[in-house]
Amino acid sequence: MDQANNTASLSKSKFVQGLQCHKALYLQIHHPELADPVTPEREALFRTGYEVGELAQSLFPGGVVIPYDPNDYDGQIARTRAEIEKGTDVLYEAAFSYDGVFVKVDILRQGKAGWELYEVKSSASVQPYHIPDIAVQYYVLTGAGIEISSAHLVHINGEFVKNGAIQPDKFFVLEDMTGTVQDMEDFVRTEIGKMKVMVSGGMPVIDIGPYCKTPFDCNFYGYCWQRVPENSVFSLRNKGVDKFALYRNGIIRLQDVPLDILNSRQRQQAEFFLNEKEFADRKALKSFLENVRYPIYFLDFETFATTIPLYDGTSPFQQVPYQYSLHYLECEGAELGHHEFLARPNVDPREEVAANLCLRIPDDACVLAFNAPFETRILRKLADASPRFKKKLERIIDNAIDLAVPFRSRYVYHWEMNGSWSQKVVLPLLANDLSYKGMEVANGSMAMDAYFAMCASRDPLEIARIRENLLKYCALDTLGMVRILERLRAIAEGGKITGYNQE
Repeated sequence: MDQANNTASLSKSKFVQGLQCHKALYLQIHHPELADPVTPEREALFRTGYEVGELAQSLFPGGVVIPYDPNDYDGQIARTRAEIEKGTDVLYEAAFSYDGVFVKVDILRQGKAGWELYEVKSSASVQPYHIPDIAVQYYVLTGAGIEISSAHLVHINGEFVKNGAIQPDKFFVLEDMTGTVQDMEDFVRTEIGKMKVMVSGGMPVIDIGPYCKTPFDCNFYGYCWQRVPENSVFSLRNKGVDKFALYRNGIIRLQDVPLDILNSRQRQQAEFFLNEKEFADRKALKSFLENVRYPIYFLDFETFATTIPLYDGTSPFQQVPYQYSLHYLECEGAELGHHEFLARPNVDPREEVAANLCLRIPDDACVLAFNAPFETRILRKLADASPRFKKKLERIIDNAIDLAVPFRSRYVYHWEMNGSWSQKVVLPLLANDLSYKGMEVANGSMAMDAYFAMCASRDPLEIARIRENLLKYCALDTLGMVRILERLRAIAEGGKITGYNQE
């Protein structure tokens, strides 16, 4: 086995990074301080990866872990060698180096025909970018003298439903990738050679491109994109013109984009932004509003999703509701009412959410949600999990109306929306006294993190603080819908889109 040099070696992750962009690899090795700060979402992905990796070890129990030490690659390789020499037949995070590349193997198992390599992924299928990851491991191990009889990619079974303790053999799917990675040997060798030459020279001259976000968000995005103005060709939403083609031709600022090459939606976005225009299709808006009838209940869920399901009857990645907010108007001119529910920490919240929701929403209520398909998916899952509330929940689904339709369909459009129809964008324009800025919990991702922090806490004061922040956030979502409906009604009768301030 080769000895590894901590400063010069490539690694499995750096090899994959180099395939995406040589400049990113160069920066990672020579200027890691230029990387973007690690976001909470990225940290959550790391944690999930560790948890899934540990669970996958249960497929082949009794193995020996080779702990990771960023300051001692050689020690990890030596310990791996020692375990193999003494006959250990299952290794977790085994370390090897060959051709200047250091790798850690999730699971290495001695089989009848030789060593079996297993790479674990926290996804529900094999993705194209997984292949080079396992191929470089196969290349390094075979080069280091390890006879590999098979190479497998271990991914999650998306159809798995928890029923008691997680059964690893049912939770995971093992895909045999042996032939595929064997066929990639020359490719891997060539790419390693290119990367080693590149990192020993000056920084590659590589401009921004689609590879900045594909297959992963580059961790040097901020550094490489710092000269792109805020309002650029990349501000254009949705599919249409090739934005990078325009960029490569020197068309970078939004005001420099020829309007006649854009599709109707992108042209509207650019034209309205440049001229600070607003638009309302009052006929279409009135037609939409005719379907909204009293009593009106404004519904918003907060949910969490985990790769490894927490509760019986749930699946990987399933959105589980733990909270709702419900503002309501019984009739025209009625005083605005409000109900809310936030589940107790560390219990399956679905039955309580369903029971409380069915208690609060009358059978004949018109239920408004912003991006209602999300809420109706949650309601359907609740109906499946709670048979005694199934009929009532199905009636709620039947009575649901999507308050995002006027914005998604652009019955109402303002230049500051900049192509977006998100409630976080729409609300401050229509009701400028309401804002998410400065809130402890200001979006769904923060809400999920806060909920898990509440579940992990044993401090009553901290739990109370988190609960208050979660309730404030979810309540603002539904209060915002109340104000949005008020403004849509005013706009339909000739009012302006902006300038509203509730005293």
